[in-house]
Amino acid sequence: MPEPPDSNRSFFVALARYSELAVVLPACTLVGWIIGVLLDRWLHTGSLYLVGLLVGIAAGFVELIRTVIKNEGKEE
Repeated sequence: MPEPPDSNRSFFVALARYSELAVVLPACTLVGWIIGVLLDRWLHTGSLYLVGLLVGIAAGFVELIRTVIKNEGKEE
C-alpha cells in the first residue's frame, strides 16, 4: 500500500492533535466541578463547586494554549 503524501499525513496529525481539545476542555471543566462538589460535601460548604469549576476551566485553557504553542513550533 503506498504511503500518503506528507501534506496529507500532516493534516491528519494536526487534526488529531486539535480534536483532542474537544475532549480535554470539557473533561477539565467536569473534573474541576466534581472536585468542587466533593469538597463542598466534605467541608459542608456551598460555593466551592464554583471555585472548582473555574479552576477546571482555567486548566482547560492552559492546555489549549500549550497545545497551540507546541503545534506552532512544529509547523515552522
